[in-house]
Amino acid sequence: MPHSTEISGRVAPPATTTASTGPSADPGAAVDARRRWVVLAICCLSLFVVAMDTTIVNLALPSIARTFSTGVSELQWVVDAYALVLAGLLMLSGSIADRVGRRRVFQVGLALFTLGSLLCSLAPGVGWLVAFRMVQAVGGSMLNPVAMSIIANTFVDPRERARAIGAWGAVVGLAMALGPVIGGALVDAVGWPSIFWINVPVGVAAIVLTALAVPESRAPRARRLDPVGQVLVIVLLASLCYAVIEAPRHGWSSALILGLFGVAVLSAVGFVVYERRRREPLLDPRFFRSAPFSGATVVAVCGFAGLGGFLFLNALYLQDVRGLSPLNAGLVTLPGALAIFAMAPLSGWLVATRGPRISLVASGVGLGLSGLMLTGLRADSDMGWLVLAYVVFGLGFGMINPAISDTAVAGMPRSQAGVASGVAAASRQVGASLGVAVFGTAVAGHVSANVVTDLPAASHLAWWILAGCGAVVAVVGFLTSSSWAQRTARRTSRLLEEPELALSGSRP
Repeated sequence: MPHSTEISGRVAPPATTTASTGPSADPGAAVDARRRWVVLAICCLSLFVVAMDTTIVNLALPSIARTFSTGVSELQWVVDAYALVLAGLLMLSGSIADRVGRRRVFQVGLALFTLGSLLCSLAPGVGWLVAFRMVQAVGGSMLNPVAMSIIANTFVDPRERARAIGAWGAVVGLAMALGPVIGGALVDAVGWPSIFWINVPVGVAAIVLTALAVPESRAPRARRLDPVGQVLVIVLLASLCYAVIEAPRHGWSSALILGLFGVAVLSAVGFVVYERRRREPLLDPRFFRSAPFSGATVVAVCGFAGLGGFLFLNALYLQDVRGLSPLNAGLVTLPGALAIFAMAPLSGWLVATRGPRISLVASGVGLGLSGLMLTGLRADSDMGWLVLAYVVFGLGFGMINPAISDTAVAGMPRSQAGVASGVAAASRQVGASLGVAVFGTAVAGHVSANVVTDLPAASHLAWWILAGCGAVVAVVGFLTSSSWAQRTARRTSRLLEEPELALSGSRP
């Protein structure tokens, strides 16, 4: 899924990410105006290719299935292997970049993403493709959070930084709008491996430009690494998604599936117990005492679950059931992608001027309504109705990102804003992976060899799930933007500030 964007102008960069590049503690002051915008362009280039890769991969799934003669569960792993690794490593990558240098880690991420893309295009089987997607994800985890830190430390003027982050956020919408069309044309003309080829020259160019133009920076006091917490997070996510995806094949009551759910529960409990005892945890469980932070996590998971499932099922429906070419399928979904692109700036303005409530409620209504519109999907459903449902989905989803970013850091100490934003970013990827797993599983058990007949009716449950996700986003968004929620955020902020102040004078 596209990497998350932090586009709320109300959020100040965390104090812990102030860079030190040698004699000057302020790298932005040493970078002239023209070079700052070059740095932004390089960071946006990396985001564009990663975000577009997600929409293209979903569009290519039917072609990949025909090449390797795979079923729905294997296609789920092509998407989820990437999202799960990305979600598990986002916060670790940010911590490593703060410690060893953001430019260095950014270049390593670009190299791994480029290498992974090349390997994906050469995959001899679906298992290899899934493995190479994981290589892509390791690199991808080093791009978005590190690029955001580079931007925050290059643009030191608040007004310039707001414009830069606004441009950064717009890139996601542009990538989602162009991805289906570019991807459809490539799959039609050359075949699915070409969707990975295009990442290679862009990645190589970005590595060279980064070396030439991007200043190096580090955090003055990088947080300690937490390998135990990191492993527990990865085990939790992997076991949960594997159980959901493979349950139709093995049976929900099988020893394997029940065992995997047990591992997920134990990992979650172990993570909470272990993190509460660490001086500098990967994620302080006390964060969740803030209703806005907890709400942002729930909204991110539900909203991006809707996006992941929506993209996955519609790619299969439009091509396997309606018989559209990849290019025509991309053109059908283009109005929805353009709606996302159009609504994101409006949502950012609403969040900055009126707070997140309007955006969150509107987003939930849009997502829920689009799900309800698709609950009667048939193989011969009116194409105009489909496009309208896609537009309604885009209008709803386009409102969600700025509100998540703002709500996650609302009331948090300045020093914890980066951690809170990182959790929000990881929550988006967790949601995307769970969406593909849950929506795909809801369909997989009811699709036989006759996809044209079975898939539309089998997808009805999935669209009801989308409607439910929208309802949760609206209700949680309304409750966690109340005055009561803000009071919980202030109490949590005071609780977190004392240990941070105590640590600020010492190095790990």
